[in-house]
Amino acid sequence: MVFGLGRKTVMPSPEEALPGRAAPLTVHNEHALLGHPIQPPFPEQMREVIVGLGCFWGAERCFWTLPGVYTTAVGYSGGYTPNPTYEEVCSGLTGHNEVVRVVYDPAKVSFETILATFWTAHNPTQGMRQGNDTGTQYRSGIYVDNDASLALAQASRDRYQAALTAAGLGEITTEIVRAGPFYYAENYHQQYLHKNPGGYCGLGGTGVNYPE
Repeated sequence: MVFGLGRKTVMPSPEEALPGRAAPLTVHNEHALLGHPIQPPFPEQMREVIVGLGCFWGAERCFWTLPGVYTTAVGYSGGYTPNPTYEEVCSGLTGHNEVVRVVYDPAKVSFETILATFWTAHNPTQGMRQGNDTGTQYRSGIYVDNDASLALAQASRDRYQAALTAAGLGEITTEIVRAGPFYYAENYHQQYLHKNPGGYCGLGGTGVNYPE
């Protein structure tokens, strides 16, 4: 990752956000490991969720390894700037989070399993950081496309909070909201740890299991 760029921990206002651009970044539409498209349309039975849990390099790997996940892609969401670049997101002036788009077959992997993986793969109590990565783009977030998934995600938060509290840990800061636009990150970020197995991954969980 790029360090020293815009370690901002306060969300910008829409008026402060960078203007961005009308044209999306061009990405290679094939998952480097799974071989499926990373851009829609996806098969009709697939469902998706967008999650942010720190540096998206390691976060993406958490999900492409799950049986039943059709494809994953990294990008930017939760902010204001249209079609931002990585450098713009790192400036703290887009409001975006580093996120993973997870497309999965609900007949093969449940949303609950996706959520359990999310909660245990990182520390959701750290606010605008994850480990040594500090800034608004490293905040914890779940971004869903329907009210039923919203309710399930909120219930999973409450369940995991009870487990964290019992372990003497703090309050979850994860934002759980309806998803806004998802902007694909640059090609070199996609499936980064598959292409660079020794690359940086700053993720670290709390060590608290998600309750069954």
